[in-house]
Amino acid sequence: MAMTKARMIYIANLVVQSGIIVTGSVVRLTGSGLGCPTWPQCVEGSYTPTQRQEEAFHKYIEFGNRLLTFVVAIVAIATLIAMINYALRRKSQGLPQRKLLLLLAVVPLLGTAAQAVLGGITVLTGLHPAIVSAHFLVSMALVAAAVALVAKSADPDDSPILYLAPAAVRILTWILVVVTGVVVILGVIVTGSGPHSGDAETESRFSFDPRTVSWIHADAVFLFVGLLIGLLIALFLFKSTGRMRRRTLVLLAVALVQASVGYTQYFLGLPEALVAVHVLGAVLTWIAVLFIPFSMRTRGILRESVTSN
Repeated sequence: MAMTKARMIYIANLVVQSGIIVTGSVVRLTGSGLGCPTWPQCVEGSYTPTQRQEEAFHKYIEFGNRLLTFVVAIVAIATLIAMINYALRRKSQGLPQRKLLLLLAVVPLLGTAAQAVLGGITVLTGLHPAIVSAHFLVSMALVAAAVALVAKSADPDDSPILYLAPAAVRILTWILVVVTGVVVILGVIVTGSGPHSGDAETESRFSFDPRTVSWIHADAVFLFVGLLIGLLIALFLFKSTGRMRRRTLVLLAVALVQASVGYTQYFLGLPEALVAVHVLGAVLTWIAVLFIPFSMRTRGILRESVTSN
């Protein structure tokens, strides 16, 4: 399988790994987290929802999200097969193997299996906020691995890295990535402390004051925005960072929309639809920031060919 076709599968993996985070948030926001109160069965004696269940429409929402796990698993298997085919093709051409790529291609399948187990623990613990939060954060880690696979598969090989930005800019970029991760984690704590516990009947959330953690989250967002603006200013000083500038501008656009949604949902009392949009924005922000470090270096390409971008 040609690498370009394989990358389409890697991109599909990124899409489904991101999509199931959003659908998972819909489960929580509709109070459907215990729509299937047992695991791995939906209800005792049946893997599918039954008429005798009392969970009304919640059982179908939770069951639908469980079915999506199979879609994620299928794409994860396809990702691994695509990478194996790529590795065999390189071997037949006498080229060295790219072991990191192979490792990244294994992650989606292992992660999906781990998430299935963690999802079961979430149900069995009655949607304990710590387990729900871990479930979300593991998904974000899988998205990070998916981004790395998409980005690194675009490299022609594993030849030495050619950096397009000075060390100070690279350090600032990684600080921005770390702060974005902190913003995501604080956002999870805010959601886990708010009114959306995940079940229509059972409240299970952190004991933090929602107003306090919301403002701490907002402070982290301000730090993120400041670092982002600082990075943009630095990038406009270097001709070789054209692709990095464009990706950073994309991040800025996503972040501005995300901040607007965040403040709107807060002042409107966290309506479910806006919270779901905010979760989508968090995923897109995470993806956008993770692609930036891969644009500040290249492999196997002459400097003249990249400074013109």
